[in-house]
Amino acid sequence: MTANEDQEMELEALRSIYEGDDCFKEISPVSFQFRIGDLEDTKAFILDVTWPEMYPETAPQISLDAFFNKRISAETKHVILAKLEEQVEANLGTAMMYTLFEWAKENQEVLMENHKPVVTSVTLTSSSEVMTSTSAAKKKEKKEQLTKAQKRRIINRTDNKGELPRGWNWVDVIKVGISLLH
Repeated sequence: MTANEDQEMELEALRSIYEGDDCFKEISPVSFQFRIGDLEDTKAFILDVTWPEMYPETAPQISLDAFFNKRISAETKHVILAKLEEQVEANLGTAMMYTLFEWAKENQEVLMENHKPVVTSVTLTSSSEVMTSTSAAKKKEKKEQLTKAQKRRIINRTDNKGELPRGWNWVDVIKVGISLLH
């Protein structure tokens, strides 16, 4: 059989095995994502796998570059990839995606044993808050004067009660997105 026939057969098998499984996602006929662990699990990660032209005779390309994996440290990613490479070498020449995915699921605890979540936090401060805190120590705080155009813009953005419409502040959208990740 040629490499392309092997790929077609494996693709058909993967589609039938993982049909309806939220963990498996086919990006293209030669590119896949597979989530190891539950979405809420801090030790969950996503494998990005791409088949080169001569797969399964040559190793698939495996990466952990998905945004979902941003909370995993570089050291942990390196360990996961090194252990997966060992499995790839052992299965070279055969259809190995199912074997790799299941091996990663079974060994998730071992792969993530030294995992310490990378926490990235973003603190947003406006320039007026920074100026206020620094200038307050030096002199009495001045009230900000608005031009007529600035006042008009504020009035045009608010409803008849003087309140801003829901969703006007995009920072709230980011806060919700970040809280969903945790």
